[in-house]
Amino acid sequence: MVGKTEPWACVTCPKSHCSRVEAVQNSGLLSPGPQPRGEQASWLTQGSLVPCRNHGDSDEQTARPQRPGERLRQRGEKGQAPGGLGWAGLHLTGSPLQLLEALAQLREDRQVRVLLFRSAVKGVFCAGADLKEREQMSEAEVEVFVQRLRGMMTEIAAFPAPTIAALDGFALGGGLELALACDLRVAASTAVMGLIETTRGLLPGAGGTQRLPRCLGVALAKELIFTGRRLSGTQAQVLGLVNHAVVQNEEGNAAYHRARALAQEILPQAPIAVRLSKVAIDRGMEVDIASGMAIEGICYAQVRGCSSPCLLVSRGWVRVGDLEQYVTNLVGSSQP
Repeated sequence: MVGKTEPWACVTCPKSHCSRVEAVQNSGLLSPGPQPRGEQASWLTQGSLVPCRNHGDSDEQTARPQRPGERLRQRGEKGQAPGGLGWAGLHLTGSPLQLLEALAQLREDRQVRVLLFRSAVKGVFCAGADLKEREQMSEAEVEVFVQRLRGMMTEIAAFPAPTIAALDGFALGGGLELALACDLRVAASTAVMGLIETTRGLLPGAGGTQRLPRCLGVALAKELIFTGRRLSGTQAQVLGLVNHAVVQNEEGNAAYHRARALAQEILPQAPIAVRLSKVAIDRGMEVDIASGMAIEGICYAQVRGCSSPCLLVSRGWVRVGDLEQYVTNLVGSSQP
């Protein structure tokens, strides 16, 4: 029996070599693993949402897409009730605009409680930009390209549910910037990550100069960016760049499995409380601590005793995004 839409989603990068930031633009919805050869499309393909097969553990079931853009439903893992942790779905080819559309679809789905980013390519999460390709662009094209990437990272960071990046390989340049846009990061011990743009005569342009200092502190972020240093997953955990580092397995997906376990820890928690905790933390980090305490108080008031806005969301009468806007308006009206 087909269960309800799973309460998590997985975004996968299926690019064959994943050697550029654009590989992120091929990310897929609810895709559990690598795709077979011959089905990996170039980021330049004028594609749309395309059915993606399931690959991976034998417990995973294959879901059949109904039409492009439609969310897929499928069975959960063996031993789990319908609506448990399950996956299958679509991969996306084309431009960042299509990934933005995919994120918009998931953002409106109140049943998605965790969004997980992983690569479909063994040994690589995303290895950065193709400078030769960028050199062929005009200045105007480069500006548009970077602005779109920056906007895409912003949308990932603003996703209402928790986001997790599973780094099972190289995460360089824009690949690490994508991971930094996520709430949580899990890396294999053998993963390699870094903002290496200064070694190429550039600087991080998709949020790296802003998110890395907020993650590690200003001095350490400057050191890593100035030197273009690469870190292993183990080193990244010691510095606090990733939440967890795990020993890589033979399949090359240890970080993904640890990220999935982390998602399973989040799923049972009250979704509105989790989402408003994210609002309180993210908004609070943008202001002084007194204002941050006020934001926390506003968010707390919405979940205490399931007050009216929370009740409206839990019953499906309003969207979480509307509640976030409600909190934003309250914060704005409370400031001088």
